[in-house]
Amino acid sequence: MKKIIIKLSRKKQWLLWGSVLLLLLFFVLNQDLISLLLDGDVEKIRNFLHKNMSYAFIFMALVMLIQNSFTVFPLILVITINITLFGFWNGFLWSWFTSILSAIIVFYGTRYILQDMIIEKFNARLIEKVDSSGLAYVFQARIFPFVPTSLVNILGGLSTIRILPFSVATAIGNFFYFFVLALIPAGILKANFNEYVIWIIVLAAVLLYYFIKMIRKKRKA
Repeated sequence: MKKIIIKLSRKKQWLLWGSVLLLLLFFVLNQDLISLLLDGDVEKIRNFLHKNMSYAFIFMALVMLIQNSFTVFPLILVITINITLFGFWNGFLWSWFTSILSAIIVFYGTRYILQDMIIEKFNARLIEKVDSSGLAYVFQARIFPFVPTSLVNILGGLSTIRILPFSVATAIGNFFYFFVLALIPAGILKANFNEYVIWIIVLAAVLLYYFIKMIRKKRKA
């Protein structure tokens, strides 16, 4: 660890250690809530945060940032808690907005602070795929559930993709994917929707991906 930190400039070292200390402080000050999150106890978390809704927004934003950095908490759990606290639309939109903001933070942190430390630990071919596909690769990774959000953010930071296409792909992809996930805890799926609506939403996201890919090919041609 010491050898790795020596490679960083003094400014980067301050940023790195500052981030680590803030993260530790967050865990220390919220030990009870973090334990409930790890247990997946949505009801107790709601009762705990419902007394202070202003802090609930901040806390859940930080949880989303952690989820986008390390994937400690399942994404469906974070969205479920947001919807339970703030209602369906507010919970969905807060989950979506904070996911974009968190992705950008991790993207910049990886590119400008951690890149020299971790780039050797990732497959060069995987990074090259992001370089070559750019927006299309990020969008595809966002709408398919088997790719961790943290991995997409880190690969984006290690690659040469610009922040604008990365943010656009993240915003569009997460909107579709988060909306599908939000239907589950909200109970809307059981009340007013059926499985065909879910598949239509997923299909629309996939078609949009291939449409973007087709446009990129035409531009290159």
